[in-house]
Amino acid sequence: MLAIIGTVPDEEFKLYAGEVSLEGESLVLKDRRIPIQRGTPALIASAIKIFELFGKTLPFVYLVGDTGRGNGSKRLYEFLVNDLKNRTFTTLTFHYLLPDADWCNKILFSIDEMPLRPFLIADAGFMYAAKMSGNATSFDLFTPDIGELAFLADEEAPHPFYTRGFLLQEEDKVEELVQRAYAHGNASKYLLVKGRADCVVKEGKIIETISEPMVETLEPIGGTGDTLTGILSALIECGYALETACITASRINRLAGKRANPDPSTQIGDIIKYIPEAFKLI
Repeated sequence: MLAIIGTVPDEEFKLYAGEVSLEGESLVLKDRRIPIQRGTPALIASAIKIFELFGKTLPFVYLVGDTGRGNGSKRLYEFLVNDLKNRTFTTLTFHYLLPDADWCNKILFSIDEMPLRPFLIADAGFMYAAKMSGNATSFDLFTPDIGELAFLADEEAPHPFYTRGFLLQEEDKVEELVQRAYAHGNASKYLLVKGRADCVVKEGKIIETISEPMVETLEPIGGTGDTLTGILSALIECGYALETACITASRINRLAGKRANPDPSTQIGDIIKYIPEAFKLI
């Protein structure tokens, strides 16, 4: 089973660990509904769309409210340390959590106690935590955008805020940043670098680049990186080989965006609904 771990931008949202389903534009968690906007809810909804095609058990989710203050993330970290070691998940995707190196260490210790070590994916805040704690190589897959890759490539930066300016380059510097991240042990075995062209990286080498379809109007729409990670997590859980999963997820995400015929008013939910159609076309 896939488990997805992240936050929702609502300080009043209490910690939830359990099943999730998708109804229209909302995630349904027992007696609660969450609108599908960017962030972890968009990631979860995208994974569900893939699972529905395969008839797979829907993901288990760990969610808490956090708007950046960190209180919710701390509660979730504490819960995970005690809960994960008693679970059997085959894939774990960590998403938006306030980066905390000490808690990342504790989470990984708990994972070591699990009956079966899951495939580990980190995006967003937890990818930062993995790098900050020196545990990047413990993960199977990171899914950074170019700015996040620059932080991974900066061996001196203790936090993304301190990424040195000369590393904040355009996308034609992806290969250089990738090599630098691997040279200093700040990357997972595989990367899927998200951008105008998505790059699949294995152990420091770019092995595939996906740039089509290119939809310029998708660039300012928030959440497309979240949907890509959700699709990818689901494909891995469904048994796709990792390299194939990365390439297929990128193409699905791009084609879903194209089918949505986006304009500046387009919301991420308008794209997510085209994921099944994009999958079938591919």
